[in-house]
Amino acid sequence: MNVEITGLTLRFGRAQAVAGVDLHVGVGVFGLLGPNGAGKTSLLRTLATVLHPTSGTVRLLERDPRSYAQRREIRRRLGYLPQNLGYYPGFTVLEFVEYFALLKEVPAAQVPAAVARAVERVDLGDRARSKLRTLSGGMLRRVGIAQAIVNDPELVLLDEPTAGLDPEQRIQSRELIRSLGQTATVLVSTHLVEDVAAACGEVALMDRGKIIYRGTPADLAARGAAGGVGDAAMERGYTSVLAEARA
Repeated sequence: MNVEITGLTLRFGRAQAVAGVDLHVGVGVFGLLGPNGAGKTSLLRTLATVLHPTSGTVRLLERDPRSYAQRREIRRRLGYLPQNLGYYPGFTVLEFVEYFALLKEVPAAQVPAAVARAVERVDLGDRARSKLRTLSGGMLRRVGIAQAIVNDPELVLLDEPTAGLDPEQRIQSRELIRSLGQTATVLVSTHLVEDVAAACGEVALMDRGKIIYRGTPADLAARGAAGGVGDAAMERGYTSVLAEARA
């Protein structure tokens, strides 16, 4: 398993963002659904080694992120797209993705080809030399995906990867996510249940810091057959499971 979490708790003062989560995930695409404040972003930031657990154990790529040497090795093999990606407006697309390739210690001789490949995979080859300040929000999101995959990571963490994308771009991004999941562990946090249905082999639903459901998208859709609020089966399943957990 590339992700092994047992009893993970994360607190910020008196607030508990993650409450005793157990999660084991192997190769493939795994979706994280849940309302705002459910703990999804906090969980992803912990897996990205940005946050340190208050309690519990985390192993990533068979390594312990509490060890500096092992944490550094994890980061070399990790791709992370945060919900809010900071960037230097004066950088070009190529410069920005190259910057992250160097941070991830991609061998210098491999950097140009790795950067070009990542930019092409997100369909930004024609804007490769454009300044980031000239790009639309959707294009910037795709630049964020490019920096996340420039090192061919074994563990990919994507927080709202299709936010701001138009329908055609979202379809392309789903195809890319599915292709990444053939050889890597990909965790996708999103509010868009249709993205989970299209791209993920398995899904977990979080609420109030806990995982309240885990199964396939089809199983989740089936949970809404007898009721639930929503225009599609997945939405009805989502709202049904939330209502049951809160009852």
